[in-house]
Amino acid sequence: MILLRLILESFSFSINSLRANKLRTILSLLGITIGIFAIISVFTVIDSLEKYMRESLNSLGTNMVYIQKWPWTPPEGESEYPWWKYLNRPVPKEEEAEEILRRSTSAEQATFFVGFNTTIQYGSSSAENAEVMASTYDLINLWNLGIDKGRYFTDSEMTSGSPMAVIGVELADQLFSGENPVGKEIKVKGRRVLIIGIYTKKGTDMFGTSMDKRLHISTTLAGSMLDFRNREMGQSINVKAKAGVENDLFAAELEGILRGMHQLKPMEENDFAINEVSVISNRFDAFFVIFNLAGSVIGGFSILVGGFGIANIMFVSVKERTRIIGIQKSLGAKRYFILLEFIFEAVILSLIGGAVGLVLVFLGASIVSGVSEMHLVLSLKNIGMGLIVSGVIGLIAGFIPAWIASRLDPVNAINAA
Repeated sequence: MILLRLILESFSFSINSLRANKLRTILSLLGITIGIFAIISVFTVIDSLEKYMRESLNSLGTNMVYIQKWPWTPPEGESEYPWWKYLNRPVPKEEEAEEILRRSTSAEQATFFVGFNTTIQYGSSSAENAEVMASTYDLINLWNLGIDKGRYFTDSEMTSGSPMAVIGVELADQLFSGENPVGKEIKVKGRRVLIIGIYTKKGTDMFGTSMDKRLHISTTLAGSMLDFRNREMGQSINVKAKAGVENDLFAAELEGILRGMHQLKPMEENDFAINEVSVISNRFDAFFVIFNLAGSVIGGFSILVGGFGIANIMFVSVKERTRIIGIQKSLGAKRYFILLEFIFEAVILSLIGGAVGLVLVFLGASIVSGVSEMHLVLSLKNIGMGLIVSGVIGLIAGFIPAWIASRLDPVNAINAA
């Protein structure tokens, strides 16, 4: 109880000192506020960016592969991207997706898709260079798409190439200005196409793609508009593994199936790419390790400056209150009482400055999230880290001045000029 009372008295002394020296308190707060703002801002941006990238990667599917002409990354062990090796590869074909499903024991679903840009018209409205996505039936299940209004295609509508489409919400707003587009006809490459549904809004991923901005039609209908079998147009086959199938085994099986379909000899290189989300994810892991290290260094220097500011102010505070310290000690104040008084003062200063810095980070994150598609979130982890760092910096910065104050001789302190 005596120790608790001494701690509370030390705390009260430090609060009174801060109130009596408002300008000095504000100057002390400024340094640590800037420091905490800098380091927590860096980590908030890094964490939000990492979350955004991982959500984008997860939307591609962790148990899916993309069979394409071009690989996403350079071959393992190489730093350069040998595009000349891939230039003459054949493009994936729609029937290859069906053959993969027939031969594979690990594949649950497979869909072929291709995209192209064209002008889409509705009455006097038009969308220039709009993206049209043509696919086979299973795209809605593979990409976890939802229908907001209307419906999805039937299998027979896809196969027969019925002039129907499902539209993204942003493209619908651009063409129909808030009207319900379901049941209305648009023109795509001179063909009349009926809108049968609207996709649920999903936003834009890290690759800049979004079904919100696309028109979705069948590959059969797209084949009547242009020749994508003999032209490179980003054709891709998306294959999803069955539950419990390991990625390596899944990719190896698909590689064997495709090599057989393409009639490649044992020593011939693959003329296709099997792109896995895990490859990009692993590269991002290494990237964020470096990014977090860089953020720690940058924020560390800012915190260091704030810590020196508090230490400097505390040294000044000890010098100004030398006579008061002498009087306190002559009246029986123990060394640890004086020590705690100044440590409390430094820690409180630092915590207040850290809290102000966190408020500024929160306001900045809210503004950025409101004016851009980048959603910044000040997490509880970063709030806790900011307060802990503030308290530790205050403790370290205030210890030496507090220790000096606690060691002052009462007689010399009272007689100090």
